[in-house]
Amino acid sequence: MNVFHFFFDASALAKRYTPETGTDTIDVIFDNVSFERLMCSAIGALEVFWICVRKRNDGRINARDFSQATLYFRQEVLAAGSDFQTLSTSESNLQLPMTFIEVHAINSTDALVLASALEVAQRLRTVGDDLVLVASDQRLLRAAQAEGLSSFNPETDSRQALASFIEG
Repeated sequence: MNVFHFFFDASALAKRYTPETGTDTIDVIFDNVSFERLMCSAIGALEVFWICVRKRNDGRINARDFSQATLYFRQEVLAAGSDFQTLSTSESNLQLPMTFIEVHAINSTDALVLASALEVAQRLRTVGDDLVLVASDQRLLRAAQAEGLSSFNPETDSRQALASFIEG
């Protein structure tokens, strides 16, 4: 039986901490999947924090909501005791992300996220599990699909599609 692990890009993970379209769907993942099966790249984690700061600075969230959001983010994703995996990106091999930038017309952060997700998926597949990339960025989603990754968009994909990943 395939067990899916969930690799979040920042556009999807930020929905957990600041309300927007797709937040309820991200909450379903967090409520029904063990943290050992949840992950993001280190650069993605930094981008989530930046998204929170940007929303506070432009008035979409107030200072209290910012403090609460970043507290929860630190506890769930960054805390030493959390089972949520924050993966460092290997800078030793930049050729693959550079290829993704050229072939798929994605930005450098998305190329690093895609390379990391593909590396994790390859490892998981050796033990019979798989990976789904959770993102809202359309270019990244198209690139992931072209590279053979399962993907899920919390803004547009159905709860039924999500259930199939959660249940395996």
